[in-house]
Amino acid sequence: MIESLLVANRGEIARRIIRTAKRLGIRAIAVHSEADAGLPFVTEADEAVCVGPANPAQSYRNVEAILAAARSTGAQAIHPGYGFLSENADFARTVEASGLIWVGPGPDAITAMGDKINARNLMAAAGVPVAPGTTDPAADLAAAVTAAGEIGYPVMVKAAAGGGGMGMGVATDETALRTEYDKVRSFAERMFGDGSVLIERYFPRVRHVEVQILGLADGRVVALGERECSVQRRNQKLVEESPSPAVSPELRERFLAAAVRAGEAVGYRNAGTVECLLVPRQRDVAGDGPGSEEFFFLEMNTRLQVEHPVTELVYGVDLVEEQLRVAAGLAPTFDPDALAPRGHAIELRINAEDPKRFLPGPGAIKTWVEPTGEGVRVDSGYAAGNTVTPFYDSLMAKLIVGGATRAEAVERAKAAVAAFDLTGPKCNLPFFAELLENEEFLSGDYDTGIVSRMR
Repeated sequence: MIESLLVANRGEIARRIIRTAKRLGIRAIAVHSEADAGLPFVTEADEAVCVGPANPAQSYRNVEAILAAARSTGAQAIHPGYGFLSENADFARTVEASGLIWVGPGPDAITAMGDKINARNLMAAAGVPVAPGTTDPAADLAAAVTAAGEIGYPVMVKAAAGGGGMGMGVATDETALRTEYDKVRSFAERMFGDGSVLIERYFPRVRHVEVQILGLADGRVVALGERECSVQRRNQKLVEESPSPAVSPELRERFLAAAVRAGEAVGYRNAGTVECLLVPRQRDVAGDGPGSEEFFFLEMNTRLQVEHPVTELVYGVDLVEEQLRVAAGLAPTFDPDALAPRGHAIELRINAEDPKRFLPGPGAIKTWVEPTGEGVRVDSGYAAGNTVTPFYDSLMAKLIVGGATRAEAVERAKAAVAAFDLTGPKCNLPFFAELLENEEFLSGDYDTGIVSRMR
């Protein structure tokens, strides 16, 4: 097993990786910015190195500073967490070229899946369903208009190099397309350094469901169930649950098989997520309940996802431990041929944002008392006395609850939200209290428009 691990990230995910590393007897090394010096992940690591000022470009995305920290501390491996450099193929190659172990998929897989158009084409060739869309970038507005006419409105205009819900716009006609194309292209050039644009069919009512995959050291790819991620604001997730209340056993079998094919198509190793859109079927007059009959590949996240804990609760695995084992060339702790889910889990992302408009609201934390009890887990990045700064993502913690059934998990989530005592910065806990009483959510028959309907 790996003996020393540098965590090239911050907040709750750095703390969560450090927790598993220390449990396994691995020396855990944190890197941090000047602004994060007092956060729990820094004090809980066996060793910590400041890599620069608050600006992420000068700290958490500073490749030279991170590699220097690895050298000075004698780190054997680097875990990138999510965000920052986690899906940067050049960084992964540099880590490996430096003689360090990269805890993640290979650079070639990251490159292959990092461009949405290339990824779509690869998946189509592998027999994974993809939505109608362009197979090459829309080189200019005229090409975009032609493509949209062939695909049929409405269409989604997407940055080919985008991610995290950024660089996307919907066009219902040519006039809107002209506006959205220029907007998305300009944003993509500014944010990703790549103005390539993809035109894809837009489905007004969809569910966002993803599959957790793990490429094992022996070359096999396995799927650890699906996660429902349809509670979103601005195309960014707020709530995830596993299993999805929309997925029937028959659909699950097809869905997981497609995700495995996706991983095999790029020789995937380590943890990753295949994200898909599920298009609900039409009900008959009597109403036949929630369900989906079509699903389409959306993208592959070549890293550990924020919402991985719901999979851990349902499958009884530690995905960070499995990542470390794959990176070390070891077999998994579980039997790949006997994977089976148990119960239901829900994750709520506790953000420093107002619960109505979801605008960031950083500030000093006055009180922080986490809920406890059966089936309750909190992955947090902060504590009382810390300050949520405006320099990074607003995520403060993840509240994860599990139960034997979805109904039990929901009830435990209600109690846990009520018991979470957090004051100081703005917080979206009141939104979750509202959501957990919402009839649409409770029915399980909801889609990505649920937050818009609530607001």
